Amino acid sequence: MRPCARPLAWGLVCVALACAHAPSLVVQEASTALPRGVWRSRGYGRLFQVEATGVTGFHVAGPFCYRDPRPEADPEGWLGGHQRLTDDTLAVSGTPGGTRYVLERLPALPAACEDRTPWTADRLAALTAETFATLYPTSAARALDWSARAATAARRLDASSDDTALFEALSEMLADVDDAHVELHATVGGEPRELTPGEAPTLRRLARADMDERTWLRAYKRGILEDILRGTGRQVANNRLFWGRVEDVGYLNVVTMGAFDANAAPDDTTALEAALDEALGAFQGARAVIVDVSNNRGGYDGVSLRLAGRFASERRLAYTKVGFGARDVAPQAFHVEPSPRVRYEGPVYLLTSDVTVSAGEVFTLAMRALPNVRHVGTTTRGALSDQLEKPLPNGWRLALAGEVYRDAQGTDFEPRGIPPAMPLEVFPSDAPAQGHARAVLRLMTALATAPR
Repeated sequence: MRPCARPLAWGLVCVALACAHAPSLVVQEASTALPRGVWRSRGYGRLFQVEATGVTGFHVAGPFCYRDPRPEADPEGWLGGHQRLTDDTLAVSGTPGGTRYVLERLPALPAACEDRTPWTADRLAALTAETFATLYPTSAARALDWSARAATAARRLDASSDDTALFEALSEMLADVDDAHVELHATVGGEPRELTPGEAPTLRRLARADMDERTWLRAYKRGILEDILRGTGRQVANNRLFWGRVEDVGYLNVVTMGAFDANAAPDDTTALEAALDEALGAFQGARAVIVDVSNNRGGYDGVSLRLAGRFASERRLAYTKVGFGARDVAPQAFHVEPSPRVRYEGPVYLLTSDVTVSAGEVFTLAMRALPNVRHVGTTTRGALSDQLEKPLPNGWRLALAGEVYRDAQGTDFEPRGIPPAMPLEVFPSDAPAQGHARAVLRLMTALATAPR
């Protein structure tokens, strides 16, 4: 899953996504009834015990195994249907075209899953370190030594340590993991506590300058509607899209990849499609279109691909992905498909920044696969993987990245981010609120005056 870290101002609410990796084996049959037995995922650290009475989920990391504390049997929606690959392997998926996870049959439930040793603070810290050591794709790239971090926590904790001490130890373990998909949510002394160490540098600069993010977002919005679009722009689709045409240049700004209708499911694209029909209809004949995702906080990969299809003239490979450590599982290919609705196939300039994250970066991969698109701006955040939810046995919630995404050329941009072909400073440190509109206006002027 790829839920956002937390709600943002003016309705940038969290949304989850579903995207997939495909099995490399020959499918023998398809069914919705999961066969009885014990099934462990390749990658992702999940295990399911399927009995006549129902399904019990477990989480597995190294020597640890524990029952999922959530009340739902299938909280992530993995088990909507399955394909039998061999007698001992299945591919499961919550929805057609959604994420497909390969499961392998085990002869019995591992003994660790039936271990009733109490989950004391020291064991929970060891479990957290082992979860990252086993499932986190960028430990080597980030030079993270989980054995050393586990040892540090072990020196601070014992079986009698309280929740305050545990939260402090886990915060120290994770504090410098600069990843937008890493989170720790806890309750300490009856009060909620959280650690979200992966903020974009631009947003961290706002905090250091004592600028409230809501104030910054209002300035961002004002710059779009008043400065870039000269008071003639449109703000539509539950305030997720801004668009307008300035003389011969179209401008489309998308701030999330989902939640386009407050009264519909967050993955519903009805309002998005209607808004895009109108915007792209107005862009017909323009010499260029700027698609701005410089403040896109993510959402659904499927929405990203659908949106990219509005600028595609033919089917193109956008990216592949696979669960980290998913043995003998071929990465699934995802393609941009030309939309059957209104499209703009002329020159497109995609604008990104370090705030562009998650499904916003997946959109960046999809757009970069199109020959009529040029990537402009600054490097994206570098957090493309789906976010794995790992509820801890004490009721706290851990989240981390768990997959490897690669572009059409096979390049993995996590954690370094996707660099533009044409650098353009979007949120300069000396003008974080006004710099965005100035950058877009410079680009618009260059496009309007360039020879056709």
